[in-house]
Amino acid sequence: MAIIVQKFGGTSVGSLECIEAVARKVMAAHQKEQHVVVVVSAIGGETDRLITLAKSLHPEPPSRELDMLLATGEQSSMALLCIALLKLGCLARSYAGWQVPIQTDSIHGKARIVNVIPENILQDLAQGYVVVVAGFQGVDRQGQITTLGRGGSDTTAVALAAALKAIECQIYTDVEGVYTTDPRIVAHARLMPRVTFEEMLELASLGAKVLQIRAVELAGRHNVPLRVLSAFKDGSGTLITYEDKTMEQPVVSGIAFNRDEAKIVILGVPDMPGIAAIILGAVAKAHIEVDMIVQNIARVTNTDLTFTVHRCDFSEALRVATEAAMGVGAKEIWGDDRIAKLSLVGVGMRSHAGIASHMFRVLGDEGINIQLIATSEIKVSVVIDEKHLEAGVRVLHHAFQLGVEPQREGKDDPLLKEAITC
Repeated sequence: MAIIVQKFGGTSVGSLECIEAVARKVMAAHQKEQHVVVVVSAIGGETDRLITLAKSLHPEPPSRELDMLLATGEQSSMALLCIALLKLGCLARSYAGWQVPIQTDSIHGKARIVNVIPENILQDLAQGYVVVVAGFQGVDRQGQITTLGRGGSDTTAVALAAALKAIECQIYTDVEGVYTTDPRIVAHARLMPRVTFEEMLELASLGAKVLQIRAVELAGRHNVPLRVLSAFKDGSGTLITYEDKTMEQPVVSGIAFNRDEAKIVILGVPDMPGIAAIILGAVAKAHIEVDMIVQNIARVTNTDLTFTVHRCDFSEALRVATEAAMGVGAKEIWGDDRIAKLSLVGVGMRSHAGIASHMFRVLGDEGINIQLIATSEIKVSVVIDEKHLEAGVRVLHHAFQLGVEPQREGKDDPLLKEAITC
């Protein structure tokens, strides 16, 4: 019998009624002669509630104890789902992360999975059980409970699917799949039936919230087919898999964006080897992730450096960067935490020139100024003023015909044809 892994997020198990609906969906899959392993998140809002409780007692709760506390959210969900399955007459058994075991490193709050030992689960599956596993958690070599960070249940599901050699890992959420962009901004955004791992990695890293980026990376590394489905509507969702070389890919598959961006600009830095490492190294030591980086020669002996960080890290990044920059003789430093990143993504860009120039022209015609640009083989990203983000998404979605079924090389749109052929 084939093994499938199903993961249900916090909104999917947000009430007892939702949990009972999930139980019926799981049992239906089990009755199709499939071995089913289920991964569950905490009930929606539960993790935030537990964090608030902890911080009401201590402004910075000890990481070990916080992990012990937060792990109970997923454990409640797994036990309730098993109870619902047993009520339906379905054999079910629950596992906390340490019982599988899912082995991790010892970094509390941001642990990484190092190994999954599936024998216990395989034994239960062979006896006809549905196995329900608490997502988001594991255990280190010292036997301490760890958590994987926000979105960690996706990673748990993919890691289990890889270890169990599952035929598919199904991520059930509150949307029907992966869309060409956020349908709350563009009403005619289109559900994509298939997306490559490369495209999904870019979309996830650039702000798409459907999947956690670590889960996509892990799935790509172990060749685990991922499928994003709605927990509330029937449908085939979006399959995330390797690129099919026999099929023509759309030039642009989707538009991602991220509002939670801030930029820091350092002017008049002495132009000498290692200067960027000094400034950005100080930011890295503060455990702040840097996204886009642009450096240019402003004058004969000076250089300017601009980089972006997550908005929640802006104040600390500005403080640390100011200290480091002034220490090496920078003339001026300032920041802006009201920017957004807007990106086009598509593996079809590899074989088509002119996509970036068309994007810039479309935004320019809309009166949207571009502050920074970054490109890769399958993406073009720009930083713009946050107030122009939704207008930018809409105009690009229309310009690249993402609201309709893909046309061969966009021949119905002369502007897009020009972008492809120039």
